[in-house]
Amino acid sequence: MKKIFIGISLLGTLVCAKAQYGTMNEILTQLEERKGIIQNLGNVSIDNKKFVFIKDATDHTERDFIVIKGNKVTYVEVFDDKATGESSSNVFSGDIVRSKKNIISLRADMLENQKVPIPVTKTLLLTKQKDILYLIDINSKDRWIDEESYSKK
Repeated sequence: MKKIFIGISLLGTLVCAKAQYGTMNEILTQLEERKGIIQNLGNVSIDNKKFVFIKDATDHTERDFIVIKGNKVTYVEVFDDKATGESSSNVFSGDIVRSKKNIISLRADMLENQKVPIPVTKTLLLTKQKDILYLIDINSKDRWIDEESYSKK
């Protein structure tokens, strides 16, 4: 009798645990979709796209651009000094690789057609929220917005 009771209890526990796992998995999937993490963007073309990131600091403004053409990329950094009003820029070029999971790896190893010893590398997540394409930097959480979406507003 004890074995039957223990067996039924164990079976009931396993069924409840499976139901809770299913519910938790559904909740996590919904949250990830809302944040833009899980999306099917395999058919979205990023060829000939330009992404913009603007960062405002106390002494300068930094504007960064990523221009993608095929598997080649141009990465531009523009620094505007607020005190003097002068601008300086760095133009890097390199290549990108896009995975099936919407991860884009950027490696820019040429600075104004000169090889640099340490290339600029970025790992970016392609997301789409409210019909606007974004690249989110995996390491710094910086959000790069598609210029077409930015210029519409």
